[in-house]
Amino acid sequence: MIVLQVENLVKKYGKFTAINDISFELTEGKIIGLIGPNGAGKTTTLKCITGLLKSNAGRVLIMDKCIRDKEARSNIAYIPETPDIYGMLTVWEHLKFIALAYNLKNWEVHAEELLQKFDLKDKRNDLCKNLSKGMTQKVSICSNLLHDPQVILVDEPMIGLDPKAIRELKDAFKTLKEEGKTVFISTHLLDNAQNLCDEVIVMKKGKIIAKGSLEELRKDFNAGKDVTLEDLFLEVTEDEKN
Repeated sequence: MIVLQVENLVKKYGKFTAINDISFELTEGKIIGLIGPNGAGKTTTLKCITGLLKSNAGRVLIMDKCIRDKEARSNIAYIPETPDIYGMLTVWEHLKFIALAYNLKNWEVHAEELLQKFDLKDKRNDLCKNLSKGMTQKVSICSNLLHDPQVILVDEPMIGLDPKAIRELKDAFKTLKEEGKTVFISTHLLDNAQNLCDEVIVMKKGKIIAKGSLEELRKDFNAGKDVTLEDLFLEVTEDEKN
């Protein structure tokens, strides 16, 4: 089932076109990577999808509803590269604050499940300001999952994390996929993208220049079965190398 549709999306800053008429669809129960060189338009794309940035043209549908619709917004979550956490609240207080903001009822059971799933139960009474970046990222994810969205957008989630935290985060994304959620990840870490993502979308200069599974990309670019995602990425974005 298609859970996210982006149709002819355009975002301009004055005369500069950050996103140039892009269209794509995401289906449920998949992890999709959004990759591209710096300045390709990845973060801008995520923010336009969520409505944090107003696009100049095009439309975004979540579960067949316009992103401006309240029901559509309830089915999406955005986790930025730098988690927006209230440091003077404990982990549990932070979740309670989010529940109040969303006017959620009987949220405690789901919150407990999230703390268990993300290995945060022993941190529930810790102030968020005292957590490591990996733990802070987990709190951000739990906060964004508390209202049970179908589509989770994540911007550069693994930057600055140690190998253990990266492994735990990847396992968490895989669990979300198994639950039927759709995870859309912007990342520069191509090895992780190859091992984690079912499909990737490659952007360059505001345009989509390739998309599909690794096998599909190998076929599209007449590449052998041993060619990696990094090899393909460098080939299709060749003029970006300097």
